[in-house]
Amino acid sequence: MLDELLDKWALRFPPDPALKGSYVGRFAPSPTGPLHMGSLVAALASYLDAKAHQGRWLVRMDDLDQPRCVPGAGEAILASLTALGLRADGEVVWQSRRHAAYRDAFEKLRKAGAVFACACTRREIADSRLHPAERGRETIYPGTCRNGIAPGRAPRAWRMRVDQTVTRFNDRWQGEITQDLASEAGDFVLLRADGQWAYQLAVVVDDAAAGVTDVVRGADLIDSTPRQIFLQRALGLPTPRYLHVPVVTNAHGEKLSKQTEAAPLDLAPSAIKVAIQQAAKHLFG
Repeated sequence: MLDELLDKWALRFPPDPALKGSYVGRFAPSPTGPLHMGSLVAALASYLDAKAHQGRWLVRMDDLDQPRCVPGAGEAILASLTALGLRADGEVVWQSRRHAAYRDAFEKLRKAGAVFACACTRREIADSRLHPAERGRETIYPGTCRNGIAPGRAPRAWRMRVDQTVTRFNDRWQGEITQDLASEAGDFVLLRADGQWAYQLAVVVDDAAAGVTDVVRGADLIDSTPRQIFLQRALGLPTPRYLHVPVVTNAHGEKLSKQTEAAPLDLAPSAIKVAIQQAAKHLFG
């Protein structure tokens, strides 16, 4: 069945001959629970794109946020992928074991003056909004600590200094995406107040270390992509191609996730084909 889907994918997204054999893709779930249909759609899309290019498909566990991770969930996800016939072409990487790599990248940015310490709490940032109508929207950091922390305050987090740059990239599914980082994202966190490395830094470092040429993932992450491209440029790292597939939603229009109580996949032998067919229907209609 995967061979049939591979042919359909190659027709919809013709492989780039320049990447034949050198393509590296990846699937990077967070082990906060079992594999569900939303995760399967992203996994299947990234797998098909890699195989259409006769490339490598890697799996990475984005398990940096340990308080959210469920013990054993990572191993369960890997077992589910194997049962579905989606086998990685290399050793699985766990972000929780790569703190030194993130520290090295952070220090490079710090020495270049690209990051700054921030003493602001989440409440203070939320209260900085100028208009009540802004409530409910993503909070943009107002730049309070950009030029130094106020006397008597202690650093809590470290932020990436964003300039007045408009970032553009061509998404292979969604088309051209444009974002003004300063007004739409602001100076973003690289090292959190709880000592955890932020997703934006870790994913950029890990994709570059693995030689990833193409990132295929859910469209819920498309707004993060300009920040990642900004980081790639600051660190002198290559920018992969991007393809963001539509997310799977529940009856209320909410993205399937642990928070929305997404049902785990039924991986009984008789149900595996049905699961793949459902994921393929979401991708191909």
